[in-house]
Amino acid sequence: MKKLFSVIVVTAAIAGCTTNAVTGRKQLSLFPESALQTEAVSQYQSFLSQSKVVASTASKDAEMVKRVGSRIANAITTYYKKNPTLSSELKDYKWEFNLVDNKEVNAWCMPGGKVVVYTGLLPITQNEAALSIVLGHEITHAVAHHGNERMSQGALAQGLQVAGDIFTQNKSQANALFNSVFAPTAQIAVLLPNSRNQEYEADHYGLIFSAMAGYNPREAISFWQRMAAAGGGNKPPEFLATHPSDQNRIAKLESYMNEALSYYRPVNK
Repeated sequence: MKKLFSVIVVTAAIAGCTTNAVTGRKQLSLFPESALQTEAVSQYQSFLSQSKVVASTASKDAEMVKRVGSRIANAITTYYKKNPTLSSELKDYKWEFNLVDNKEVNAWCMPGGKVVVYTGLLPITQNEAALSIVLGHEITHAVAHHGNERMSQGALAQGLQVAGDIFTQNKSQANALFNSVFAPTAQIAVLLPNSRNQEYEADHYGLIFSAMAGYNPREAISFWQRMAAAGGGNKPPEFLATHPSDQNRIAKLESYMNEALSYYRPVNK
């Protein structure tokens, strides 16, 4: 029986492997993106209804979040439209950007472009360019289907049947799996606990998208230095952590910088 299960898992993994059109990396993708986006709308609205959302009409910070988010979204849309294999990827995205009154240092993006920034992040970002670095990173996780990849890995590990509409057929299991990846309660620090490959991909393309949006990508270095200082000396060593160490992340960002700067065209606020 164990052997048969292993064969089924391997077969499903091979069948579900796709090549990401942006990164070129093969990744497991067993779920229809449309199903994840539908679920994200429900979860996002539920989260907002239970949170203290800061109105953009009454707060310059909330207005800034929407402005920066919209610029990043427009940059990503432009980037995707230039590539024929990507042109339809964002057709069902309905972008939303909200600031939530919460002291946690956090931000996240669900499938379909549902974004939240916590007020606790803003003292560390300090400016629009740094906020764009965070939003570019988080949105890249969504458009690069990193959550789908992690859910797919979890489904295989649990032997979960993913054929058809999983959120109807296996609702409790599917919701638990979705929440383990996307629910705000699953967030750690400022970023989702993705694999290091996913983190570096999000850093790389997030930097490009931020530059395309008119923000200086060099601000990423200062931002992560502030994040390192805010974290203090209590972080685990990198091999025990789901995120790259601050030093390794900064070194990687430096290696991406010339490419990102080639996209940078400053815009007036």
